[in-house]
Amino acid sequence: MKAKVFLFVVLVVAFTLAATACQPAAPKFECKDKLGCIDIGPNDPIHIAYAFVVSGENATLGTDTKYGVELAIDDKGGKLLGHTIKLSGQDCGCSAEGGQTAGTKIAADKTIVAVVGTNCSSAARAAMPIISQAGLSMVSPSNTAPDLTDPAKRIPGYFRTAHNDKVQGAVAAEFAFKQLKVTKAATIHDGSIYAKGLAEVFAENFKKLGGTITAAEAVNVGDKDMKPVLTRIAAGKPDLIYYPIFVAEGGFIAAQIRDVPGMEKVMMMGADGIFTPDFLKAGGKNTIGMFWSSPNFEAFGGGYQTLVDKYLKKYNVKGTLAPFHAHAYDAANMIFAAIEKATVRDPDGTLHVQKQALRDALQATKDFPGITGKLTCDANGDCADPKIAIYQLSADDFAKLVMPKSPVWYPGGPDYKPK
Repeated sequence: MKAKVFLFVVLVVAFTLAATACQPAAPKFECKDKLGCIDIGPNDPIHIAYAFVVSGENATLGTDTKYGVELAIDDKGGKLLGHTIKLSGQDCGCSAEGGQTAGTKIAADKTIVAVVGTNCSSAARAAMPIISQAGLSMVSPSNTAPDLTDPAKRIPGYFRTAHNDKVQGAVAAEFAFKQLKVTKAATIHDGSIYAKGLAEVFAENFKKLGGTITAAEAVNVGDKDMKPVLTRIAAGKPDLIYYPIFVAEGGFIAAQIRDVPGMEKVMMMGADGIFTPDFLKAGGKNTIGMFWSSPNFEAFGGGYQTLVDKYLKKYNVKGTLAPFHAHAYDAANMIFAAIEKATVRDPDGTLHVQKQALRDALQATKDFPGITGKLTCDANGDCADPKIAIYQLSADDFAKLVMPKSPVWYPGGPDYKPK
């Protein structure tokens, strides 16, 4: 009896093995994506890169966005598709040279799946051709120059969660003319595509409203003596100067403006590039009462305050460092969602990330529930739900070296009431 049972068991096992052997093997993945695929082993991480300015005068701009990406990774539990998320980065400075160097290093690393960056538009213009040629996609949390998503100039694979300065410049001009009752204004840029483009948008809209641009001046990156340019501007007797530049040169303008005859009471307005405590340190007490155009944090989604609370706790700071941490958080999450759509997973856990499919998934982003709003990418890579407001620095904020949290005006909001 036992022998019969044993024989039966042997036959069942043999039959099972034979049946299994007859089953066709799972087809091996074959990459047919026109840009190629990135293969990630079962125990290897999904590698995301950043290209931010994390040193020098504008380091807070990059550090702030790096924090936003890190918080997005934290909220994913550090994993995506069962794999650890690895974040590495390149310091792209705030220049074309830095962007080119960062782009070259990122493109050379064949494990990188996608990029969050850059901060400064000049860096993006230099980095993006290299990154695009490598088949990678990049989502910027803080590039705002209109040039980057101009249909004639946009490079494939480029997207941004930051607003387009066509919006920001118009809001700044409307506030100056309609709320401050300014009729004469001057502009200063530093030659970067960000600053030059934003100053031009402001001037165009200010003139359409009926205002006069008394001077459109430029300074060079690295300039320290701003009195000559301020003296030229003083000759036109403007009521306000709009200078959407960066921390170092912006700080020298703010620090020196009251020493120039005729400029003692001229109002100052900057933009998001100097919406940081480092600018207050550089500009000194003359920044009290100054205005900025920047994202309207109060119009962000309900999760924004939770994000800020995590930011302040994790990094042990008394205030956020710059305006684009939430945009970076959204950029990272957009990339994560696109990776999930563009990846083929083998039974053993190996991943195959299809580069063109990833780019297509980013392009197809629609009503994505971000912290900064519902994100939808248009044909040129503009994905933001743009909300711009005007802020003014109080003496109390200056004493604490923190940026104002609440706007004094935004389109559709109440009229500005002078402090």
